Amino acid sequence: MNKNIILCGVGGQGTVLASKLISSVAMEKGLLVMSAETIGMSQRGGSVFSHIRIGEGIQTPMIGEGEADIIIAFEPGEAVRMLPYLKADGQMIVSAKEVMPVMATLTGSDYHGREMLDYLASKVTNLVVADTEDACQKIGTTKALNVFLLGVAVFSGSLGITEDELKEMIRKKVPEKFHELNFKALDCAKDYRKKEEM
Repeated sequence: MNKNIILCGVGGQGTVLASKLISSVAMEKGLLVMSAETIGMSQRGGSVFSHIRIGEGIQTPMIGEGEADIIIAFEPGEAVRMLPYLKADGQMIVSAKEVMPVMATLTGSDYHGREMLDYLASKVTNLVVADTEDACQKIGTTKALNVFLLGVAVFSGSLGITEDELKEMIRKKVPEKFHELNFKALDCAKDYRKKEEM
């Protein structure tokens, strides 16, 4: 499988861990993987994004504009920021819940995720807007937002990895005390996709 995947969000949402889980699953399958992360002011709620390239003939970890097969966005504004990288027929999975950017907070600017989601809906043919706020209430924490969105991607079939592969990597890469929480997030993602398909 050849896949160009971008994950984006803000600091504290688990973007980097989600990237490592995808990369590790692909490497365990014997696939060539190159990745690059830009963390920036992640500790202060700044932008975080990861490029993951999987497959043959990769020369650089960075994905060019119009080359991403899938973008998993943990925040609507960050999804808009990364939109130029998405292929014309690519899939975007985005959290419906906005996170106020640091600069907007500091300057008193107004920011509404709904406007960003409306813009994405006008530009992206294959768009999934996930109700992460409801999901996190069911899971019992926002800490598993990243795994929930990964699960939505897995169950959409666009990520190229299976539920079992992701669960096995969670067992290997995540402390044991968080396993059940993350598996609950995957169950919520599975239920979410079933409802979307009905």
